[in-house]
Amino acid sequence: MTSFEQLQELAYNLRWDWHRPTRELFRELDPDLWEAVGHNPVALLRRLDRAVLEREGLSARADAAWRELRAYLEASAPLADASPSERPLVAYFSAEFGITESLRIYSGGLGVLAGDHLKSASDLGVPLVAVGLLYRQGYFRQEIGPRGRQLESFPAADFEDLPVRPAVRDGSSVYVTLPF
Repeated sequence: MTSFEQLQELAYNLRWDWHRPTRELFRELDPDLWEAVGHNPVALLRRLDRAVLEREGLSARADAAWRELRAYLEASAPLADASPSERPLVAYFSAEFGITESLRIYSGGLGVLAGDHLKSASDLGVPLVAVGLLYRQGYFRQEIGPRGRQLESFPAADFEDLPVRPAVRDGSSVYVTLPF
């Protein structure tokens, strides 16, 4: 696996948000670009000059971070020792999850709390699946115009830049229909 592929795997596992060494690795690849993309490693990697990876030590650090992630994912957590049939899968439904600032699917405290639950569940090895909403235009941005009035804009999300991937089963997209 190349260093770039390792970095991609790190970027798509949201653990980087609460794992400072991995966050710092992404920042050090290109500090200005890291700021410009709002601390989003997927957007960073899509725009990064890959020659950066040839800088002394970065390839080794990417490999070390990737190996640490693999160990984290394979570690025996409290609930991981139970057999799959004894370990019920938990579905956590929420309208918003505040996991990271670069994935704007939250607007306040309850979303941040839901995101913290996910982070804790991950660290504890709780078999949990988060089910939420991902809006094409998300939350609006607001500015105060020259006349003192609020001006709203509704920027569309660039799903290619988000640290998420579509759910697939047997190579096909998964769609859920909810009658209401």
